[in-house]
Amino acid sequence: MEITIDIGYEQLLAAIKKLPAAKIKQLKSVLNEEFIEQKASKDLSDFQDFLLKGPVMSEEQYKEHQAHRKNFNSWRMK
Repeated sequence: MEITIDIGYEQLLAAIKKLPAAKIKQLKSVLNEEFIEQKASKDLSDFQDFLLKGPVMSEEQYKEHQAHRKNFNSWRMK
């Protein structure tokens, strides 16, 4: 059985603060550093995937960019 609810962070935090100390301690042990690191690692991995799937320049486009940059820099020096 799965229940999905949509509550904001502040509401979740308020609900956690209402728990008895033993339940808060249990929740804290479940959400240990290892769990948090795995979650952060997955988020970083998703971001890396996003970056790697982004557009890249072809060799010709890069050479054209370099030429424009060189011209722009020489124009600024004058």
